[in-house]
Amino acid sequence: MKTIKVVAAIIYKENENGERSVFATERGYGDYKGWWEFPGGKIEEGETPKQALKREIMEELDTQIEVGELIDTIEYDYPTFHLSMDCFWCTLVNGNLTLKEHEAAKWLDKDSIDSVDWLPADITLIDRIKKEL
Repeated sequence: MKTIKVVAAIIYKENENGERSVFATERGYGDYKGWWEFPGGKIEEGETPKQALKREIMEELDTQIEVGELIDTIEYDYPTFHLSMDCFWCTLVNGNLTLKEHEAAKWLDKDSIDSVDWLPADITLIDRIKKEL
């Protein structure tokens, strides 16, 4: 089975009470159109995962991010490929999170993070993220 290596940005912000919310996007294309995910994409040859994530977020959201700590590497078998996804905590540096490829986006906190239909690989990370929100 083919392995696809990708990166995902768990972009977070804190409110005045120190409570975090994370940025999620709705896929606008492909077999999983309408499902929710953390933004990111494929690592290109010669890129580190952090470089790929910065490039992908600039391409998809016209936003500059700071890539922080690796949360986890998710290994997930979809029907036609194996996904290996490095997931990083990220913060906004500059930009307005302009949707270029996605249908919609939301900031989700610990009370609303389960309100969307997550992609199968992404949902495996939700419980871990909830502990940090």
